[in-house]
Amino acid sequence: MLIPITREKFEQLIPIIATGPQYSYFWGKLPDILKRLLISVVVVVVILILGLALGEGFAPFSLLLCIIAGLYWFWGPIFWASRRNLEIRRYKYSGFWRGRVLDVFVTDEIVGTEENVSNRGELVIVENRERRLNVEVGDDTGFTTIIQAPLRRTHKGIAEGQVVEMLIMSNQPDLGRIAKTTDIYIPRLNVWVSDYPYLQRVVFTQVSNRLRDDEERDYPDNRRVRNRRRR
Repeated sequence: MLIPITREKFEQLIPIIATGPQYSYFWGKLPDILKRLLISVVVVVVILILGLALGEGFAPFSLLLCIIAGLYWFWGPIFWASRRNLEIRRYKYSGFWRGRVLDVFVTDEIVGTEENVSNRGELVIVENRERRLNVEVGDDTGFTTIIQAPLRRTHKGIAEGQVVEMLIMSNQPDLGRIAKTTDIYIPRLNVWVSDYPYLQRVVFTQVSNRLRDDEERDYPDNRRVRNRRRR
């Protein structure tokens, strides 16, 4: 099932400014925080040196720039998350998609590399690997895609045949060619699968519930079939 949604609803689902989960995603771990802090310190030092070179006339601008740069470690995640949101908001059309899980499997993926020095003084490249869940989803039209995300305990109950929902984006008015997909939602488990949390999840579940209620009202036999399956 694919139902077009309005631009207004699309912008509610994917806002410009970073949400809490998106901020947390880019906040990262301790190495990421230290990296942003180092950037803040370096930029502040460069600005102070420029201030000395340009004289007192640059002092007001120097102070403002130092404050902005000094807080980069804090506002950096907001910037990067908002930038990522803007990239996906450039698509002109969007729709609510519902399909089923076709396959579920786990892979070990390289998520980064580090350079270390061995006991012999040799440079060694260390690969950082992470177990990631792969969920292949599709519908009756033949459309399929794979959503990949870090493996979590909440993913344990995901199985083939379960209903999945997500938002799709396209530059075609009829949504004939899907250019981008978001995180997926599995209503039966109330579980999300995603690497980056694109969606305002509360708003998305509200849309999902409303469409499900409309479907049950228009096709009451569907509800009885689902109830029999649950038994």
